[in-house]
Amino acid sequence: MAEDDVDFAVAAYRDEGEWQVVELHATIGEDVDELSEALTRFPSEVGVLGLVSMDDDFFVILRRSGEQVRALLSDVTAVTDWPLAVGVADLLDLPDPEDPNDPQPVGDLDILSDLGMPGLELSVLCDDDDLFPEDILRDVADRLGFGDKLDAIIG
Repeated sequence: MAEDDVDFAVAAYRDEGEWQVVELHATIGEDVDELSEALTRFPSEVGVLGLVSMDDDFFVILRRSGEQVRALLSDVTAVTDWPLAVGVADLLDLPDPEDPNDPQPVGDLDILSDLGMPGLELSVLCDDDDLFPEDILRDVADRLGFGDKLDAIIG
C-alpha cells in the first residue's frame, strides 16, 4: 500500500461545543492501530472521530473515547486487498467475509447515532453504489455539523 492510496485521514472532535477537524498524515490512515493512537491526543467531549477514505474504494470511521474504540468499515470485501480493512476486521473480531463479492458495511452502524446520524441512515449511504467513500463521509460531516471544516481540508 502506498501513502497516495489514502484519499484523506482526519480527526474530528468537539471542543467547548464546537467541532474541530484536523488533517492527519496519510500514513496514519493506513493502519488502524496508528489511527486509534493518533486520536488519543485530541480532547474528547463525545469521543474523537477518525475518518479515512481509502483509494475511492472504502472508508473507515473510528470513534475513540478514552480506552473505548468503536469502528465501522464501509465494505467488508476490502479485507481481501487492504491492510487498514484487515486491521478494522481484527479490531472487530470479524470472520473472513462469506462472500468476497458482497460489499456490505460491518462494525458499529450506530457509531454516530448519539450525534444525530442513526445507523439506518449510515447503512443506506454505504449501500448506495453511486456514492464514493469521500461523498459519504462528506454527507456524514454535513449531518453532524462539521461539513464546512472537512471541505476546507479535503477540498
